[in-house]
Amino acid sequence: MGAIRKRGKSYQIDYVDPLGKRVRLTFNKRKDAEAELGKRVSLMAENRYLDVKKDYKNTFKDLLKTYEENFKNQRSYDGWKKCCIERFKTHFGESALLSSIKYVDLETYRNNLRQKKTKRNGLRKDASVNREMSCLHHLMSKAVEWDMMERNPFERGKTLLLKENNKRLRFLSEDEIKKLILECPKHLRRVVVCALNTGMRRGEILSLRWSQVRNGFIYLEKTKTNESRQIPINDTLAEAFKEIRREQGPGREHVFTYAPGEHNLKGKVPVRKRQKLAPVPENVLGIKHAFVSSVKRAGIQDFKFHDLRHTFASQMIMKGASLKEVQEILGHKTMTMTLRYAHLSQEHKKKAVNLLNGLTALNAPAEPACHKMSQIDDQSVPAMR
Repeated sequence: MGAIRKRGKSYQIDYVDPLGKRVRLTFNKRKDAEAELGKRVSLMAENRYLDVKKDYKNTFKDLLKTYEENFKNQRSYDGWKKCCIERFKTHFGESALLSSIKYVDLETYRNNLRQKKTKRNGLRKDASVNREMSCLHHLMSKAVEWDMMERNPFERGKTLLLKENNKRLRFLSEDEIKKLILECPKHLRRVVVCALNTGMRRGEILSLRWSQVRNGFIYLEKTKTNESRQIPINDTLAEAFKEIRREQGPGREHVFTYAPGEHNLKGKVPVRKRQKLAPVPENVLGIKHAFVSSVKRAGIQDFKFHDLRHTFASQMIMKGASLKEVQEILGHKTMTMTLRYAHLSQEHKKKAVNLLNGLTALNAPAEPACHKMSQIDDQSVPAMR
């Protein structure tokens, strides 16, 4: 049921436990290896092997320290993930033993999170709750991998992830697009035009540099999926880029910039402020507040900035683009995400086919008089000859 092998100056025991897991442990002396192997074989023979558990003394603080050492360079760590970890500390306590955290504690945390008010005094969305629970799940999984606890408490019950509603597909009609663009202040208008003509995400647009715009394409390297992609520049966006270049002058790094006070202006930036251009920030004066206000002035309901991406894809499909082309431009890893737009193509085809309604009906209305006169004239031509 097991074996002892000499490895240099030490001895290794090698056996398979009742769960089918291969176990190998090293000892300095052969007699210690023989004693331990005999003990374990005896426990397995008496069906008591799984009753002997390691005494884990690691605390939640120990886990968080090790986790930070390994993932502090992760792109999301200093932002969203750090906020989640602070909430974990408050709820579970840094001094809590990892072995004391049970499935019920995780379920309680999730339910409390669902009831906790957001900054805008609303309830958290299911997707937001799921992202935080996924972060906690990853934390516990790493604790098991690092031998800081025996088993992930998430595995002792049903999934704690909520069923999300990912069917939202809000996009603008051509008339709504014109209304929105007219209501946008200058620095926001250009960002919106870029989003509608490329399907790029907000972060990708605001971090765009001129070095990424070349040869009729936008070259993106840092994306949500960590995969680079190239987006073709159409004539509308090319003209917008030329205008931005003329106003910025040489030496600017970022494509989308604004001058202080420009968020209140729809015309050109005063000459005295042109030299103070800075990248458009994602703050109240930069994008978020300006976009919400512009949507409200345009009279558009239930529309978010990310819906500009949906608008790009939807309009592309309705104008004849294939799902594969849209998938590649949007940067979807699989076709599953892109298929949400498939019904738009089908509806567009239905409208085209409906133009033939009545073509083969037996009780079709009488032919127009002008059509009959043309037939008479055609028939009378031979007679006149």
